[in-house]
Amino acid sequence: MKPLRFLTAFALLLAAAGPALAADPTFPQGLRVGLTPLAGLTPSKTFPGFETEDHSVKVLVAELPAAAYGEVKTAFSAGTPAKGGIKPESIETATGTGYYTVENAKDGTTPVRRYSMIFSGGTFSGYVAMQVPENAAKIYTDDAVRNMFASATIRTEVPVAEQLGMLPFKMTDLASFKNVRTLAPGAAVVLADGNETTGFEPKPYMIIGVVAAAPQEPGDRARFAQEVATQIPGVHDARVTMSEPIRINGTPAYETRIDATSGKDNTKVTVVQWFRFGATSSLRIVGSAPRDQWSAAFPRFRAVRDGIRPKG
Repeated sequence: MKPLRFLTAFALLLAAAGPALAADPTFPQGLRVGLTPLAGLTPSKTFPGFETEDHSVKVLVAELPAAAYGEVKTAFSAGTPAKGGIKPESIETATGTGYYTVENAKDGTTPVRRYSMIFSGGTFSGYVAMQVPENAAKIYTDDAVRNMFASATIRTEVPVAEQLGMLPFKMTDLASFKNVRTLAPGAAVVLADGNETTGFEPKPYMIIGVVAAAPQEPGDRARFAQEVATQIPGVHDARVTMSEPIRINGTPAYETRIDATSGKDNTKVTVVQWFRFGATSSLRIVGSAPRDQWSAAFPRFRAVRDGIRPKG
């Protein structure tokens, strides 16, 4: 259906009252942030959020670090305008006060109305952004959009099967880790005995993800593996204690171990990093444990590593 015909059809159906909210909140796959979308908006297949059938109206949903909400709240309290001189306004959501902006802009040559909101999810910040082209503004009005943003809510946990189902690889052994959290839905996952409130570092945890850029020549892998192992975010004072080529499930790989300090409490940790090299992408597996827990944690790390399989 052509964009104009699509929007005209909705206008005829919804002109009397504007688009209605659906009955229940919908959560994009892998996210803890959800909302009740307006009629005509369905989950997008290409990004986390919602869009119309003709892709002209888009709603992006995301999780940001917890500090992001605090920064906006502080600026709002001080009366400091947001970027571009736009002053946020407060909005009450299902989870508390959020901060909301509206502006006119252009997408290429097309005039659009842009909306954004940030609110607290406790250990993270929820973020919603929407873009409405001018020819849809009579359907997706300011009031309708504001009502939809006010419906934003969070869920405490994302089902493990939902999170793992988005990854480009299959995980057959989670080694009894208590918490599973996708860091980037569909790209990386953390397995941990700790949680976001107490911090991951005081207990064993793993991060597994796909890396697009990694050297294919065996002679370049040692330097690369050691460099990235000492640059793990949150890890400092790193010292490489072992680095050697291995094979994982018959695939060329590299194992690097470091002793380091990690986290806000400067926990002394031992970290293992495995790179499993592929033709178009590589798998990076990082396991970290406090040194006094290392001997018990390492077999669990290996069990997770050896249980990773290709999909399909």
